[in-house]
Amino acid sequence: MKVLIVGSGGREHAIAMSVKKSPKVDKIYCAPGNAGIGEIAECVPIKAMEFDKIAAFAKEKKIDLTIVGMDDPLVGGLVDVLEEAGIRTFGPKKNAAILEGSKAFSKDLMKKYNIPTAAYENFDDPKAALSYLETASFPIVLKADGLALGKGVLICNTLEEAKEGVKSIMEDKKFGDSGNRMVIEEFMTGREVSVLSFVDGKTIQIMSSAQDHKRAKDGDEGLNTGGMGTFSPSPFYTKEVDEFCKKYIYQATVDAMAAEGREFKGVIFFGLMLTPNGPRVLEYNARFGDPEAQVVLPRMKNDIIDVVEACIDGTLDQIDLQFEDNAAVCVVLASDGYPVSYEKGFPIKGLEAFEGKDDYFVFHAGTKKTDAGFVTDGGRVLGVTAKGSDLFEARKKAYEATEWIAFDNKYMRKDIGKAIDQQG
Repeated sequence: MKVLIVGSGGREHAIAMSVKKSPKVDKIYCAPGNAGIGEIAECVPIKAMEFDKIAAFAKEKKIDLTIVGMDDPLVGGLVDVLEEAGIRTFGPKKNAAILEGSKAFSKDLMKKYNIPTAAYENFDDPKAALSYLETASFPIVLKADGLALGKGVLICNTLEEAKEGVKSIMEDKKFGDSGNRMVIEEFMTGREVSVLSFVDGKTIQIMSSAQDHKRAKDGDEGLNTGGMGTFSPSPFYTKEVDEFCKKYIYQATVDAMAAEGREFKGVIFFGLMLTPNGPRVLEYNARFGDPEAQVVLPRMKNDIIDVVEACIDGTLDQIDLQFEDNAAVCVVLASDGYPVSYEKGFPIKGLEAFEGKDDYFVFHAGTKKTDAGFVTDGGRVLGVTAKGSDLFEARKKAYEATEWIAFDNKYMRKDIGKAIDQQG
């Protein structure tokens, strides 16, 4: 079987590693891929938004299955293009990927189908947004409607901050066209938990929970990033939380999308806030999270190809989805200065230390291979993941493994998973 993966980050590297384990697969391609993925797959110089080129390549190589990892091509309709070309593809079509592509759409969906979420209003006129803020309670949350690389959310503590936020999003277009519309939402308190799920249009199967650390600096200080580390499972995702979400959120979302004529097949990522009044949906993503995929997929027992094909065929109810009874922690090694400005091109040493170790993984995100070896080529450079019998052991092993790798300007948070570290 020939598999094509679309994307270029740590998430796609984690997907590629899972695909490589399948005895059904004898060839993996990745467009465009990255240096780490290039060690286990053939990377092709086609960008994720070059839909016609991806379709032509898939036809030429007689690809049996395409897995779309990234949000932009999903929201842009790559799955529709590939399916029209007769290429079997995993991921939601454009009319379903709007679940992530438009925050206004997803908020309206939750309101219509009584799915628990924060109170909100949608705006496409900055003057109306400013007028609304005059009567609002603070803190309050402003969200650019469209995709913004995980950075289009502002938490404003005062009216002045909020006014500046409206200007930034809607007038200065800090996030481009994503800010043509905006959601203003009540500020919720509680712990955030991420839950990934497989969906076949009607059936939903929940993967293991995870918890991301989005801010650049320790103690959740600094700027929002694409994620500085994560752990799985979340100890705050209790049996009671799981039962509530299964009853009021997970299946309800799948059914709501089907009722709207937007059958969802692929991965739904539920961003949850565990509030004093129960779980609420913070956001939906229409794909594996990054870096969440780097702690969830290494713990999955199933052959990923079996699960993916069941989602496409509508037979997910026949899959017994299983995860190892252990834990995983991922620490992102970044370039100092990320996410604002940072240097590239520094040699990376120590990657060979991960070879042959079952409980340790290094996922490439921003690397490049040169004649002299791997060098840094992005803000988030590597995701170092370790598995352990529990979160405490996994955290200890992950941080030990970060010491195996050296490059100039290496930066990481020192407190990934610290909330669950019994030793403080």
